[in-house]
Amino acid sequence: MFYLKFIRDFVNILRAGQTPAQVAGGFALGSILGLSPMLTLQGAIVWLVLLALDVNFSAAGVAMTFFSFFAWLLDPLFHWLGYQILVNAGPLKGLWTYLYNAPVAPLTRFNNTVVMGSFVAALVLFFPVYAGMKHFVVAYRTHIHSRLEQWKVYQVLDRSTMLQWYRRIRDLKG
Repeated sequence: MFYLKFIRDFVNILRAGQTPAQVAGGFALGSILGLSPMLTLQGAIVWLVLLALDVNFSAAGVAMTFFSFFAWLLDPLFHWLGYQILVNAGPLKGLWTYLYNAPVAPLTRFNNTVVMGSFVAALVLFFPVYAGMKHFVVAYRTHIHSRLEQWKVYQVLDRSTMLQWYRRIRDLKG
């Protein structure tokens, strides 16, 4: 049942009245939260940015769920990337030592290879995720949704008595 609700929420986000940029912005920020650990200082900062900007909060939730589902599969890659940044990048060793001794920087858990690698990967993927999602929302609203409405399965579900009953109850709230 969770997967059906997840798909329904995602389709509602695509059909929502917000602009494609707002939906894509929320999705891209949610991808950062999904790929990197949230209980860090940078996770709190991303949450604050998400709340401060005019982006789709539901899209962020969908992206966070989607990307966190696959993030654990990518942990070996994140570990390798973090190891390369923390250990094999010689000129940065002084910076890492300074940050480790700073009062607030250890709250980022940057010295953990998986945290460092996942956060760097999330930042690198931010703009491609944003651009791809923006393109997908525009394509869905202009082409894909009209094609879905022509499918027999969609038409049968749209005319079902259960859906009609749900719409009547939903409209009573407003």
